[in-house]
Amino acid sequence: MMLGAESTHSPNSLTADWPEAWNNLNGWKRWLTVAGAEHFSFTDLPYLAGQLGLSDPAIPLSGERGWRITRDYVAAFFDLHLRDISQPLLNGPKATHPEVAFQQP
Repeated sequence: MMLGAESTHSPNSLTADWPEAWNNLNGWKRWLTVAGAEHFSFTDLPYLAGQLGLSDPAIPLSGERGWRITRDYVAAFFDLHLRDISQPLLNGPKATHPEVAFQQP
């Protein structure tokens, strides 16, 4: 599963090197991008900074929302592949996560 910022990891992004990686993957795979996210949106840093009242106005996605999206999708990935528990979240776009786009290069 590849999870990244829409601005830099969409199939048509000029800076994306993910199309080559995608083509080299076999079996189950998902390419997800998150609108309003940036590189550090998928770490604890924006969430912790938000708790201190420090947010980056250049990044529309809040630290809390980025943390929730990362947690939900990574947990779903591990539950599916390590615990063999069906995960509808990974089957396609969901109204509960409108920022997440499923890419089909």
